[in-house]
Amino acid sequence: MLIEAQDAFFLARRSRKDSPHTTAAYRRDLAGVTALVAEAVGKDTDLVELDEVNARVLREAFGRFADTHAKSSVARAWSTWNQFFQFCVADEVVFGNPMGAIGRPRPAPLSPKPLRGEGTPEELLRAVAGGARRARAPWPERDLLVLALGLVAGLRASEMRALKRSSVVGRSGERRLFVHGKANRERSIPIEVPLERVIESYLASCAVRFPVARFADDSPLVLGNDGAGIGRGALDYLVKACFRAAGMHDRVPAGANLHALRHTFATRLAEDGANAVEIMVLLGHASLNTSQNYIEATGSQRRAAAASNRTYRALAGLTDTGDGSAPPVPGR
Repeated sequence: MLIEAQDAFFLARRSRKDSPHTTAAYRRDLAGVTALVAEAVGKDTDLVELDEVNARVLREAFGRFADTHAKSSVARAWSTWNQFFQFCVADEVVFGNPMGAIGRPRPAPLSPKPLRGEGTPEELLRAVAGGARRARAPWPERDLLVLALGLVAGLRASEMRALKRSSVVGRSGERRLFVHGKANRERSIPIEVPLERVIESYLASCAVRFPVARFADDSPLVLGNDGAGIGRGALDYLVKACFRAAGMHDRVPAGANLHALRHTFATRLAEDGANAVEIMVLLGHASLNTSQNYIEATGSQRRAAAASNRTYRALAGLTDTGDGSAPPVPGR
């Protein structure tokens, strides 16, 4: 039965320690297309045999799935079913993977969405550190920490929320952050003295705000106003409020918010000469192609290559008047 094979698929994945979010997404993808497969073969979902799920049936099911889902959702469902059939082939339940016959949407190229304006990150940090955000219980030390973790460490929202006090390790001047990223990938990010001081100031403010709290090494690093680990919605609201308070909401790409801080971090790395491997390691990307997109978006390497053309020296001699002005145009 198809349903039994899917149960076996999830049982086999338990050793991979997928996050609950990942498992739930896989289950949705399998269930959504399974319902359409069942309609295509004219059976209830729990009666569909695995050998009935051939290329023809899957093309019909995925075609109907695509009619009501975004391109990204179809691509993710295709990937989930491809992994499912790879498992079935490895387990010798089926003789081949039919997903090669099913059309898959081409992923849209990554378009980095950094904050607009060359000096925006610095202006944002100064404004928030100066108490620009007017909240009922202002906490500029916490707000500054969140922005700094995005702008100089490139953390995702989920990674920020997963940080523990013990995630900051090492001696002063040599400290680093241990980050638990997507797909359970871990990475170590070096941090410099300015961020160390932001963290120290924030921790001191925690002791003042919650004098009776007993924080341990495994306590969340980034706290909400109630002293518990900050929630996803509260973190997103905090960042949006900081943009508004600093008068910079119009410099944030639509839909980016906290991720705009991460994209700013990556874009500046590329502009300052970091290669794709360095960007991949620091941001925790699974693919080198993702990191390469930041370099291509900045175009700094292409500009440097074009600028090395020897003919520019001759052209400079023709256009340089010595006083910074352009030479007169012949005939005028």
